[in-house]
Amino acid sequence: MKKNLLTGIFSNLALIFLIGVLFFTCLNAPASVNAFKPIYKGEEKSGGVAIMINVYQGAEYVEKILDILAAEKATCTFFVGGVWAEKNCELLKKMSEQAEIGNHGYLHRDHKNIGEKENRDEIALCHKLVEKVLDRQMTLFAPPSGSYSDTTLSVAESMGYSVIMWTKDTIDWRDKDYELITKRAVSDIQSGDLVLMHPTEQTVKALPYILREYKRKNLVTMTVSEILSFDPNSY
Repeated sequence: MKKNLLTGIFSNLALIFLIGVLFFTCLNAPASVNAFKPIYKGEEKSGGVAIMINVYQGAEYVEKILDILAAEKATCTFFVGGVWAEKNCELLKKMSEQAEIGNHGYLHRDHKNIGEKENRDEIALCHKLVEKVLDRQMTLFAPPSGSYSDTTLSVAESMGYSVIMWTKDTIDWRDKDYELITKRAVSDIQSGDLVLMHPTEQTVKALPYILREYKRKNLVTMTVSEILSFDPNSY
């Protein structure tokens, strides 16, 4: 009986010791790449909404979007694909005069399914092109199709980029219905929301209604950088 009791005590002590070792190992382990997270929403106290427009095609609609933004005294953030921007340098300059420019990769690749070098190259090629044309740095990266991996997040962070997703997706590239696009962009809209759009014919038709509804709800349009860096304590 005494032998069994001692065996039980030693077994329990050994278990406690192992648990302690595991606890301190986990406590002192280096942070994983998951510590860097993508951003889905801006500052909720900003009183604003950020429209983010991903551009890989539709130059003719970009021109019309710029006209609407000017007429409504609004702004947005254009996330441009490098291969598109390379063919539309003058339009890119015009876009930068009215809105913020962000990085959307170079060849619209699936960042979840490419390696570290390819992730870095996609971001870097677009970055260098825009820097050459506009003489400015970008710090926001919107992965094509919203596809990313831990590698994407780690690479972006190492390059000084924040990975931007969205709060609301209008799915305007698929559903060619301006009323449906409008509904998705304005339904239950909240301060700090990031609203994803693309330059399409139906988006152009929907945009004035969307912007006017934001105004009716006392929400101002902001760039993504503005809505992320907004400091409610400064007001």
